[in-house]
Amino acid sequence: MIIHLIDGTYELFRHFYGLRRFTKDKDRPFGAVVGVLNTVLQMIEEGATHLGVATDHVIESFRNELWRDYKTGEGIEPALLAQFHPLEEALAAMGIAVWPMTELEADDALASAAAIACKDPRVEKVCIWTPDKDLAQCVREDRIVQVDRKSNAIRNADGVRAKFGVTPALIPDYLALVGDSADGYPGIPGIGPKSAASLLTRYGPIEDFPPQALGERRDLALLFKKLATLRTDAPLFSDVDELQWRGPTARFSTCAARIGDPRLLARTDKAFAAPR
Repeated sequence: MIIHLIDGTYELFRHFYGLRRFTKDKDRPFGAVVGVLNTVLQMIEEGATHLGVATDHVIESFRNELWRDYKTGEGIEPALLAQFHPLEEALAAMGIAVWPMTELEADDALASAAAIACKDPRVEKVCIWTPDKDLAQCVREDRIVQVDRKSNAIRNADGVRAKFGVTPALIPDYLALVGDSADGYPGIPGIGPKSAASLLTRYGPIEDFPPQALGERRDLALLFKKLATLRTDAPLFSDVDELQWRGPTARFSTCAARIGDPRLLARTDKAFAAPR
């Protein structure tokens, strides 16, 4: 059994801006939603049986209380923001397990789902579909891998080490030192990717650094590490069987018509009827 965990927020952004290249900035009200649904359907058509999608129901999380400049919903285009909740509703209507996050982030949900799934001996592999750097901390050898749809890269533990110069377990420390502009924290001035990897290889996690390594910047680095460390305790499901796709719900017909692509219904029904 292979478990596929999808970053719904990333996919929504990807389809929204990808679609704009062809519509000359004339946004279809649910164009990005349709794009994400088609992507998920394609995965099912290609053999995926167990799937879950994590979304940011709201952009802010507990991390905004820890760091004032942590990412918010400010600056997100209204036409894109208006599709967040319709995406969650459409996925649920299609019969896909969806986790809309509020206090936690979608990335925390992906990390939690991976942690739950990998405890089941029936699970051969967990694929986390997102390019986000912080999800690299969830990778476990070949059992939990990160899939970057944009570059078609599949990163196991060796792939994470090759890209960042550190093991998956040290990714929060690495991001704490170099920063993550997407999430809104800058890292430690004067420490770049190579020097961060060198320090972590030499000393291990930030807590084990000698006092002179960071000096008075140690507390700031530990705060950034807290921001970068994904939660794995979200109670999303108790059994991976809950992630098995069993076809669309009765309300998907209405949903597909509302988002402006009734062809989705026929395609979904065909995918459900196909031998598996």
